[in-house]
Amino acid sequence: MWAITRLESADTGLVSFIMLSLLYTLILTATAALGQNTTCPSLPTTINYAANPKLPDPFLPLSGSRITSKAQWPCRKEEIRQLLQRYSYGVLPTTKPTVTTTMSGTTLTIKVADGGKSMSFSVTIKLPTSGTAPYPAIIAYGGASIPIPNTVATITYQNFDMAADNGRGKGKFYDLYGSSHNAGGLIAAAWGVDRIMDALEMTPTAKIDPKRVGVTGCSRNGKGSIIAGAFVDRLALALPQEGGQSAAGCWRIADEIQKNGTKVETAHQIVNGDSWFSTDFSKYVDAVPTLPWDNHMMHALYADPPRGLLVIENSAIEYLGPTSNYHCATAGRMVHEALGVKDRFGLTQVSHSDHCGFPSASQAPLTAFINRFLLKQEVSTDIWKTDGKFTIDEGRWVDWTVPKLS
Repeated sequence: MWAITRLESADTGLVSFIMLSLLYTLILTATAALGQNTTCPSLPTTINYAANPKLPDPFLPLSGSRITSKAQWPCRKEEIRQLLQRYSYGVLPTTKPTVTTTMSGTTLTIKVADGGKSMSFSVTIKLPTSGTAPYPAIIAYGGASIPIPNTVATITYQNFDMAADNGRGKGKFYDLYGSSHNAGGLIAAAWGVDRIMDALEMTPTAKIDPKRVGVTGCSRNGKGSIIAGAFVDRLALALPQEGGQSAAGCWRIADEIQKNGTKVETAHQIVNGDSWFSTDFSKYVDAVPTLPWDNHMMHALYADPPRGLLVIENSAIEYLGPTSNYHCATAGRMVHEALGVKDRFGLTQVSHSDHCGFPSASQAPLTAFINRFLLKQEVSTDIWKTDGKFTIDEGRWVDWTVPKLS
């Protein structure tokens, strides 16, 4: 997917690195846009979707013919990604940026150029205290709120510098692509994660193994981190924490439980004052059943290529919508089941009062997922548990079956 442009020595033909004051620079050019499979058809200009109060069938493409084989899933996955962009998050740039990096101390500076413009941003890397380089790492939106073991590096990503939280069209992404760009803050920040992955692949002095990188964040950054994992296939693991709706939860379910008295974040509420989504999403927040997708289909994007996804939720905070989170994630896991990778998607939903605190009861699931997907240990990650006091009624939201894909 990615082509690295190397700097060759004219005399020896060997790869050489420009070194100045221990700063290292390489160049990488993307050969395909983030979240874009160019072998699959694009969305039709007009989509006629009959309003559906239940969660849409992830196995039913817009063509109307349900998929019957695993080989058909990649293009359905691409279709879902395009739906998420058109209806909710905004459309990612289709051009191919050029990336250069500079490593100095613990700071990795990433310069991105596209269309005659450029911008730079930096991440900080805290290396493990044990293990051998290159190390696995977790990209932490704004800093980590989960315990990261001393065998895994922490890469701190200031995502609000990439896409500001206090105003639409502000931040490094918009410096490059314009303040009127269609992308909302969540997917613009995911684009930034993809650039971090570019940088890690091309900068061996960072001492990070780019094939063993995860992402995490809590609350609004829980939303951001799960979107990053959904669109950046190079990430091996996502650990979204207490993101609530648009992370673990589904918009349809949130609307329903709000009608029944739950004080939960809904699509209608989330677009007021926040710049996380495309302005196009506002057209649908009062008519959620007309959306041809819901967030269980975003979870399904992790199923192939099969990567790790552990949703860390809190059953005690009503605003997070624990009922929605459980049922939505359960529906998303059905795609993993059909593709034979059910144990790669886990849920730990534990009651505690401290939003973005980390309960000890979630430690074992977290350790298992990190051990399997970042440390490459053979451990079980077939984990699905809640201590929620809500009624579990999967049939209320799912009227489709899990197919036996050939």
